[in-house]
Amino acid sequence: MRRLWYRSGGAPRVGDVTTTTRPSRTRPRLRTRTRPRTAPAQALGSPGLFTVLLGAALPLVDFFIVNVALPSIGRDLGAGEALLELFVAGYGLAYAVLLVLGGRLGDLFGRRRLFLTGLVAFSVTSLLCGLAPSAWALVAARVAQGAAAALLLPQVLATLHSSTTGARRARAMGLYGATTGLAFVSGQILGGLLVAADVAGLGWRAVFLVNVPAVLLVLPLALRTVPETRAAAPAPLDVRGTVLLALALVSLLAPLTEGRAAGWPLWTWGALAAFPLLAAAFWRTERRTELRGGTPLVPPSLLRLTPLRRGLVLVLPLSGGFGGFILVIAVALQQGLELGPVAAGAALAPMALAFFAASLAGPRLVARWGTRVIPAGAVVQAAGLGMLAWTAAHSWPDVTPWALAPGMAVAGVGQGLQLPVLFRVVLAEVPADRAGVGSGVMVTTQQSALALGVATLGSLFLTLAADGSMGTALATTLLIQLALSLLTALYALRLPRATG
Repeated sequence: MRRLWYRSGGAPRVGDVTTTTRPSRTRPRLRTRTRPRTAPAQALGSPGLFTVLLGAALPLVDFFIVNVALPSIGRDLGAGEALLELFVAGYGLAYAVLLVLGGRLGDLFGRRRLFLTGLVAFSVTSLLCGLAPSAWALVAARVAQGAAAALLLPQVLATLHSSTTGARRARAMGLYGATTGLAFVSGQILGGLLVAADVAGLGWRAVFLVNVPAVLLVLPLALRTVPETRAAAPAPLDVRGTVLLALALVSLLAPLTEGRAAGWPLWTWGALAAFPLLAAAFWRTERRTELRGGTPLVPPSLLRLTPLRRGLVLVLPLSGGFGGFILVIAVALQQGLELGPVAAGAALAPMALAFFAASLAGPRLVARWGTRVIPAGAVVQAAGLGMLAWTAAHSWPDVTPWALAPGMAVAGVGQGLQLPVLFRVVLAEVPADRAGVGSGVMVTTQQSALALGVATLGSLFLTLAADGSMGTALATTLLIQLALSLLTALYALRLPRATG
């Protein structure tokens, strides 16, 4: 028989133990000597952490997995360069535009529920991509797949932030950062392996269809191990803010990702001109909504948090440079050195392994040095980029993956010391009931930066390569990224020393 006692003290009475009716307001209520009611619902164990990280890897891998499959897709579906760009840009646009909304929906309806919904939607849209009969059907399916990813990914960070504390949160955020970097790099490797293997004669379709069994693995694990969390006082959706944010991001990202392939038509310049106007309208709307006591999509008060504001500034060059690097190195290896998809993917393996090792060491380094790990990582990354640029400038085209391996490994260590710690910094002071919108803002910034990096550094590299040596074009692009890394190191010194 359980021990029973009163909030107000005193000995239990027989009637109090055996009654099955609801106690009156004047009678003391009984409690059992158990854990607080909220603890089991909010605790994220190791199986749950593994599950949400596995779910997070799916949309991250898919951002880059298609890169190595583009030549095969173009031949099979008769797609030109502009359509090939849309296969990548359609996914990235839908993903970036809807991420903040996905985070808010998780706060409102429950993050576990949206995580499961996003998994199912991602599986269905991946199946549609794999079965697409035409190029435009694949574009539509990729846009839908990006929207599904936007439902899924914000729930991961929000769940980690709201259901862990202290050392467990530090470990979880470190593993999330490691998962992010590995997913981006392994997307290239996995894509190359799947295309080369030509599983069951599927060719490029396998890079999408592989998501279906992966989701079938994650779903039952999520049902059993991921706790449900949501905002304590969920607010209604900010429809006006959502529309304005979507329009602003589309006006910026669409022309930058499609402009070069389309020849920079008039609509691209019109969209770019509209971006600052739409961004200003969005910000005014959000400020007005918050001042009136409403709940905007992106509360301006969140940006008063110093770690979040300064951390987001660092996300831009870090993620933008990384996105551009992955695209540029893939093109240089496959078209410049004429490596196959497997060999081109394998050339990135030293970066992936070094990134993972540095990510695991990060929490111990942060415990001693705080956020100074970030500028140190930026300097290390700059050194790796310098090694790669020197190799490209002096040895092209007689460059082998072995010659690139040292620079790849050093750059991977630098990235691994920055990204996981930066995630912790950005969310350090975000309240648990705003975890969804906070993670949505951060991942939107990261995704937009990736798209900007692909568009700007990618366009610069392709333009330089068309006018001269691809080795010189690669070295020049890497040196620009090196400069961004050094600027990141300087600005990172302004971060609060503690990570929260």
